[in-house]
Amino acid sequence: MAGSSAVVRVLEALDVGGAADKINLIPQDFFAELCEQVIQHLNHKIPGVNTAELCQRIQTSGIEIGVGDLAKIANIVSFLFSTAARNNLSTEELVTTLGNTVSVLPKHALQVIRHVWNEQGKSISVSEDAGNMATVGQFVDIKWKLGVAVSSDTCRSLKYPYVTVTLTVADPSGQLTDKTFEMTIPQFKNFFRQFKEMAAVLETV
Repeated sequence: MAGSSAVVRVLEALDVGGAADKINLIPQDFFAELCEQVIQHLNHKIPGVNTAELCQRIQTSGIEIGVGDLAKIANIVSFLFSTAARNNLSTEELVTTLGNTVSVLPKHALQVIRHVWNEQGKSISVSEDAGNMATVGQFVDIKWKLGVAVSSDTCRSLKYPYVTVTLTVADPSGQLTDKTFEMTIPQFKNFFRQFKEMAAVLETV
């Protein structure tokens, strides 16, 4: 079956990338939470999987795992679930495919995947439009603060005010990323002016 073959390719990626060993380190409750967030992201209920926050809590519990490894696992789980949904795999079909490669995934991960897919797998709708939208990131949040420069390559005098902006973006796989940059006041005013122009155009739609 084509769907099962696609799932097997995901499991091969797990084995080759060493992610299966990392999954083995993650306690069952944390892995279940990761899978739940992936399902919510695929259902467009949340903008992305907050791997940084989840990783911090896992590390606090005494488990050594990096946010990059957790993000990779989230990507694979997301691809696993979306592939299964796209091919309309039942719980038994998915579990059978996973069972055929049981040496790859630890037992507790298999149990979690089975439970989550059985409970929420049918809720995932993978449309062509959603696939097209997934080629770009999604805006999640913006934060800003006003500061005063004490040294800068672009400011000629000290105590020159500047604005620090942090954009939170969900990339196509659902990972949340913060992008922080600084602007001089003239740059910020231009930035704000362009947002006002966008808002004015949207009013006409």
